[in-house]
Amino acid sequence: MSKVTTELLLERAVPRSTRLRKIETLNLSKLQLKTGDLDPRLFSRLRHLQNLDLSDNLLDKLPANLSLPDLRVLNCSNNQLEDVTVLKQFPLLEELNYENNVYLTTNDDYKVMFLLQNLRLLNGKDVTKLANHVRVVNSRELTSKVTAHWERHFRSQLPEKYSAEHVKFIRKKFLKSAQTHVIYGPSSLGEFTRWRVKMIAEELLASMLGQEENTNPETQERMDDNEEETTENPREVGDDDIAQVTLIPSKRRGNHSTAGSASKRPRSQCNTEEEVVLSPRKSSHSQDDPTPDRPRASNQQAKVAEETHRNGEQPPKGQSHRRSSQLTEEQKSQEQDKRVLTITPVKNLEDKEVISLEPLHFLQCHSKGNSREDFKTQLWSCVFEPPLDSGTRKDPVVSTSRTMATCGGESVCLIDCETGIVLKKYKVPAEEFFTVAWTTLTMVTNDGRKKKHNILAAAGRRGIVKLIHVSADFCYGEIKAHKKPIATACFSPTCETHLFTASYDKRIGLWDIGVPDCDYNFKASQLMVLEVASIPLRIALVPSCPDQFLLAGCEDGCFAWDIRLDKPQKSRPFEVAFQFPNDEGEETVSHRVDGLAFLNKDVVVSKSSKTGSIYLWSWSQSFEAQGKSCHRTRPALILAELEWSTTDLPYLTLSTCPAAEYVFCGDEKGSVWMYNLSKHSSAWRASKGKRSENRIAPTQILEWPELRANGELLTEVLINNVVTDPTFTYLIALTGVNIAAVWKKT
Repeated sequence: MSKVTTELLLERAVPRSTRLRKIETLNLSKLQLKTGDLDPRLFSRLRHLQNLDLSDNLLDKLPANLSLPDLRVLNCSNNQLEDVTVLKQFPLLEELNYENNVYLTTNDDYKVMFLLQNLRLLNGKDVTKLANHVRVVNSRELTSKVTAHWERHFRSQLPEKYSAEHVKFIRKKFLKSAQTHVIYGPSSLGEFTRWRVKMIAEELLASMLGQEENTNPETQERMDDNEEETTENPREVGDDDIAQVTLIPSKRRGNHSTAGSASKRPRSQCNTEEEVVLSPRKSSHSQDDPTPDRPRASNQQAKVAEETHRNGEQPPKGQSHRRSSQLTEEQKSQEQDKRVLTITPVKNLEDKEVISLEPLHFLQCHSKGNSREDFKTQLWSCVFEPPLDSGTRKDPVVSTSRTMATCGGESVCLIDCETGIVLKKYKVPAEEFFTVAWTTLTMVTNDGRKKKHNILAAAGRRGIVKLIHVSADFCYGEIKAHKKPIATACFSPTCETHLFTASYDKRIGLWDIGVPDCDYNFKASQLMVLEVASIPLRIALVPSCPDQFLLAGCEDGCFAWDIRLDKPQKSRPFEVAFQFPNDEGEETVSHRVDGLAFLNKDVVVSKSSKTGSIYLWSWSQSFEAQGKSCHRTRPALILAELEWSTTDLPYLTLSTCPAAEYVFCGDEKGSVWMYNLSKHSSAWRASKGKRSENRIAPTQILEWPELRANGELLTEVLINNVVTDPTFTYLIALTGVNIAAVWKKT
């Protein structure tokens, strides 16, 4: 039952009233109201309401039909609003406050100023002049650019006589092209610009094509919105969402002069000189019967996952498979997509230590709006699911986990590396996820039994940690950890509820996320705040003492903190800042460290203090040296230096596989640099901290194959992150072109 009743409205009126129609000022703040509590039928009786206070509630949106024709002042600060376009229902609004709604951005400010013609004050600031500029100058410039784009690229495509289907095709193509190519103003307002461009393009088409489209813009906008998932619970992805890559034997092409294949470095080995062609037909396997594990031949099929969203609705639990099978029958009658993607394998370094890696899948499952044309979404993080302690898992591959969670753009995906099936997808519109982390919690069931479940934490631009119970397909909670984006996060290996979050607010927080009960009630608390001098980019708990020290690579250095909970200070400065050689060979603290990981319990791998190199250094010897001095700044005791790309592009991070003693790092040309350091570890122990004079070259370089989409070569591929599972069975490369590549060691 709604919290808002007639009696409550009369009581909260200022001054109190005896009739709803007489209320002009209404205070509904601090009532824990949710969207469902605002009954449009009840609010429609407030015909003379001019001032409404909805601050400090739990509203994620406002109903679209509140019917308040005379509303002039609205305060909805300190809520959870995600969209402001619904405010156009209040055309007389003059003062608006929605501060501390973390999901709203500057783009929303501009949308509001355009939609509300009478708006004077926004979040306490006079926006009269700026709003006038947005409505007049901005609109004039965008209209001119959109019209020019139509005249230059699309008018000639429209014949004198055209059908409704032709108009529909031109309309879809023009709207997409205009939003992509019409640019105006700063990039930070890109979302607002695309929103206005779409609106202007719709108006232009309506005026030029008359009633041929027979399309209501608002209805069409709702249809377009429905093409995107807006649920905040994971949905299962059916096999009809999966396209396949078929290996077709052919002669290998000669050297190409294109940007994507101009590298002079030795090329990585593939098992066969063949061409891989994407044929987007439906998968022949169901999720319940995945392709069994078996040795792969060179002519075996690999897969590319490309999510094709159908109607944007979240199915009830237990119905995902049934719904997928129904839709598969409908889609069998549809014409197959003609898009072709081509991969040309390349050779490896000729070295006796190289390993053979077979490309399995090139997955495009983080597309914005599920668009097949999205090659811009950046993929940032990948973590393999930890295996649960279960005796039923006989398969050695499964027991070491072949399920990974990846994040990028507004979505998080769970993917089976062997089959390439996107098992589940979790999406939050307007979010950009930067990091994911797994933990295993022991939860109590309804009948009192204890059972272990894997929980996934995901965070990003909004500074909010989402907690997802994966097996239940349920996002059961969130933690508003920071006011600025969260760059990375990790769980403690010794305490499953302790989560570290590193944020652009220059703080690293330690949280106890608690354990949810059978109704998913939980209590999270902040245990500690680590103060950082600059933005933390990567964090790592010291393996030999994970409850005592945390290491962080930051925009302006590498630092360590004492994180022992038996100390009284909740807010703590760093214990030591580590120095590294700069390009001139001098020790410096001030440098960006955007790659950080432990190779074993003592050896740290970090990058970007010096162009073209990655350092390996001893944690224990560097930190012990700090203990012998009163200074908090100490040089890192460097054991060796790895040869790497000479690029100065930041945020191409590294990773390690301690079990195999490997280091991995991608570069700006789409290559993965691989270092087998198993032969060096014993020498480091014997050297007692003496640095090796020779730089260690990569054992092999796995180059990015030639991928073609719609006949065009995908170039300028950045490898943002490279991750392997703990046993180095699968290697994953996350790119800046919305593709996650999966290789398998053969």
